[in-house]
Amino acid sequence: MTKTTTNLLGILITIIGGTFLYVQLCSSCGTTVAKEEPVKETVMPAEPSATSYPFAFSDGDYAYNENDNYNFNVSSSSILMPLSQKVIDGIASLKTFLTENAGKVINVTGYYKASESNDSAFPNLGLARANAVKNHMVENGISSTQINTMGQLMEEMVPKDNMYLGPVEYSLADRAADSEDELNALYDKIVANPLVLYFDTGEASINLTAEQRQKVADISRYLDKVPNAKAKVVGHTDNEGRRVTNMRLGQGRADFAKAYLIQNGIADTKIVATSEGPDSPVESNATEEGRAKNRRTVVTLMK
Repeated sequence: MTKTTTNLLGILITIIGGTFLYVQLCSSCGTTVAKEEPVKETVMPAEPSATSYPFAFSDGDYAYNENDNYNFNVSSSSILMPLSQKVIDGIASLKTFLTENAGKVINVTGYYKASESNDSAFPNLGLARANAVKNHMVENGISSTQINTMGQLMEEMVPKDNMYLGPVEYSLADRAADSEDELNALYDKIVANPLVLYFDTGEASINLTAEQRQKVADISRYLDKVPNAKAKVVGHTDNEGRRVTNMRLGQGRADFAKAYLIQNGIADTKIVATSEGPDSPVESNATEEGRAKNRRTVVTLMK
């Protein structure tokens, strides 16, 4: 081996050894180690707490205030039973107060949300809830003449397990005497433009327009404020078929409408259901359109 070859071999060995050492000792030189970012926890927004309204009212030295109240399911005007003992005691206390103070009334305001469905016969679900509370108070001896009912939109309400806790507000006030002229005007309004329903006896429900719901509210108010007042429900038919059959059909329609009103809080004793069958047509029975108009049920006030 010549000297030149030996030198070249030495240079090659040096290069290979240096490369090996570089790889072993400096493999991480100049490399930036990425810092691990801390894992951010996803914070879920807290669910709003359920609202709860008290069974509370006061007047001067008299006051009653308990957290329990009448409760209702969402989109329902039926009181959830049983009531708490605190509510039962409060009703008894209120009865005593109103009996001893004939010049006072209890204003009952039912709350509702716009998102709720209203299957009642009243203009809004709040008024329907207030009416349900009124009826329960009447069953427990409080005069309907000393109870005023109203409905109020309350979007702040939050349910608990599909139930609203006490969506009803109360206030005691001086009794505003319903003037005879005012009640007479309400009577004339109802009689001149009664509630007219068109439906088949076999239908499972009645769907009212906003105008019809207001008529139910007017009838209910008049019955509450006028002692011995009664509503009259009259079933009518067209003249096809036997008269005896039509009289029975008209009575069936009147009874169906009466049951609907009772279901919506008008007392059974306040409603008289009768049939006039084909005897009082409002249109000619010569056409199908006229016969359809004659197949009706009319809800008005008795004279």
